[in-house]
Amino acid sequence: MDHRARDDARDDARAMSGAYDEVDLEDMEWRDDLKAYTYQCPCGDFFQITLEELRAGEDVAHCPSCSLVLLVIYDPEDLPALDEDGASA
Repeated sequence: MDHRARDDARDDARAMSGAYDEVDLEDMEWRDDLKAYTYQCPCGDFFQITLEELRAGEDVAHCPSCSLVLLVIYDPEDLPALDEDGASA
C-alpha cells in the first residue's frame, strides 16, 4: 500500500471511528522477519506497522488479510532507534 492510500485509510479510520481497537505500542510484538510491530487480528493474521511508519506519524496498523485496522497509541519520543536495515535496535 502506498503512503497516500495509507494516509487515506488512517484518515478514514479516525473519521469513522472504524478501527477494530486501540492498542499501546508496548503491547505489540516486534518481528524481525517482517521488520514491523504486530498484533493478533481476529482473522488469524496480524496487524502490522513499521518503525518507519511510526516515525512518519502513522498510527494505523493494517491487517494484510482483511479490512480491519488498529489504532496504535505511542509517544514518538519513546520509539527505539533504527539500525541500517530499518529494524528496531
